[in-house]
Amino acid sequence: MAATALSAGVTIEVDASGRKVFTNTGAVGTRPAPSLGRRLEPGVLAPLVATWADRHQLDPKLVHAVIRAESGYDPRAVSAKGAIGLMQLMPATARELEIADPFDPAANIAGGTRYLRRMLDRFAGSVELALAGYNAGPEAVRQFGGIPPFAETRSYVQRVLRDYRDDDGYELPANRSPAVGRKVYLTRDATGRVLLTTLARQ
Repeated sequence: MAATALSAGVTIEVDASGRKVFTNTGAVGTRPAPSLGRRLEPGVLAPLVATWADRHQLDPKLVHAVIRAESGYDPRAVSAKGAIGLMQLMPATARELEIADPFDPAANIAGGTRYLRRMLDRFAGSVELALAGYNAGPEAVRQFGGIPPFAETRSYVQRVLRDYRDDDGYELPANRSPAVGRKVYLTRDATGRVLLTTLARQ
């Protein structure tokens, strides 16, 4: 069976018949995720995404949209620039975030969600600018005073937002200046609606 770590002490194994088997052996970041020869199912990663999205006050749907755009759910993906894994962490970023094994899905999502939260905080909750910073780097966003005029970055931001908002007709604004303000948090009200607020969750 081929095994991939999903969270601390939990792995998913695929046996010869294609069945998924969860086991409580292994540890996050201790070994590279073996190539399964295919992409992981979004549903398999849903509990892991939900855990780290909650920890970093992110909408899980946004995290899934980033993973889909970055790697198509391929934990072994490596870009031409050297970005690694599900959320395509650059090696230097992975080291800064203390991610020992960016090929490990749990470790990669832990680092990717932390970095995405950092981008949202830096740009006062602007999802567009956070995604631009995630793709092109925060300094590029600062330098251009908004989403950089890079075709790759603009296409990436638009693609992620169309997926996240379920809006195939969404068009990226011509330019968006970075907002400066208070830290923004994602929370839910008593009815379960998702809210953005400047008040930290108690």
